[in-house]
Amino acid sequence: MRFLSILRKSIHEQLRDVLVLSLTLAFAPFFVLAYWLWMPSGSTFYNVLVINKDTGVQLSDGSYFFAGDQVVEAIDSLTYANGNPLLRVKLASDRLEAEALLRDRAGTAFLVIPEDFSKALLALREGEPSKTASVTFGGDLTNPYYAVAAILTTSAIDSYVHEATGSEPLLLYKEEALGASAARTEFETYVPGILIFATIMLIFAASMTVVREVEAGTLRRLQISRMRAWELLGGITLTQVILGVIALLLAFITAIALGFRSQGPLWVAILVGALTSVAIVGVGMVVASFSNTVARAFVIANFPLGLFMFFSGVIYPAAGVPLFTVAGKTIGLYDILPPTHAVVALNKVLNLGVGFGEVLYELTALLVLSLAYFAVGVWIFQRRHMRVV
Repeated sequence: MRFLSILRKSIHEQLRDVLVLSLTLAFAPFFVLAYWLWMPSGSTFYNVLVINKDTGVQLSDGSYFFAGDQVVEAIDSLTYANGNPLLRVKLASDRLEAEALLRDRAGTAFLVIPEDFSKALLALREGEPSKTASVTFGGDLTNPYYAVAAILTTSAIDSYVHEATGSEPLLLYKEEALGASAARTEFETYVPGILIFATIMLIFAASMTVVREVEAGTLRRLQISRMRAWELLGGITLTQVILGVIALLLAFITAIALGFRSQGPLWVAILVGALTSVAIVGVGMVVASFSNTVARAFVIANFPLGLFMFFSGVIYPAAGVPLFTVAGKTIGLYDILPPTHAVVALNKVLNLGVGFGEVLYELTALLVLSLAYFAVGVWIFQRRHMRVV
């Protein structure tokens, strides 16, 4: 069968090119390692610059009450569920010093504790709510981390005031994390996107492998055997998918060795990765259909790569553009991009701990898109490269 002949030929060519094979298999694990090195602590913390002007107050027993110092401790003790720090306090002498640090992005937000803070809290504790103290906070609003730091800081202050005075706030808030998301390190939350991004890079290898047959003139010799486009592309596709799955397995092993813990069944995550590889290679076949040279294939492949990176949620969260609803499921514009479903599915499995049934929609979408892109690639390749002149 010509399909199997192409498969064997493609595998042998991959094995002969040791450098390219090694780079293809090493890219995904290397990317996982790189992210781990960028985040050695496992979680992001936010520096809060505190200007503590509180003078304290002397109690009836002769001791002193410094509420400002206790607020600093409360902010500094705020942590993730796994114990890693959320906020880190840096003391500043005045606003000028704090603003200079904020301009250099050495801090995320500033907080000014007034001189009468202890007196105000003591009065509140004794049932005199008329005594108030104005706590000032702010920062660079163009800093994307400012809002997070400000909310966390004010929440820490509210909690401390409630504990110190015994006064009940008007509203009580209770946070309930979805699945096991509260116990995940930042590195672990990035792993799904990292794995999908590494899989996306198969688009270059897949498209350039096909076009190499065209550029080298091998395709004309293969046409003599009356080989069809689907046989050529099918054999090459299967080879690339095998490489993609192996690379994905190596990436999983690397992530686990670096402390990653899958909350759901790992075999479902691997299935998601395998179907994503098929879909990405299918897109590579479409790219190859519009290319006559390897250099042209490399340039064209950057276009779908850019779409995948910025509109599928792999690197940045993408706002959906809803188009219509089918059986209660909203179909969006970016749903035509395979990584959109892959990122959602991997996050569900790896970070939220769901099983096969909960990602069946995403798996079905990946399968349909894989077949669709491959069919389009075969059709265009047949018309552009397989016609006998």
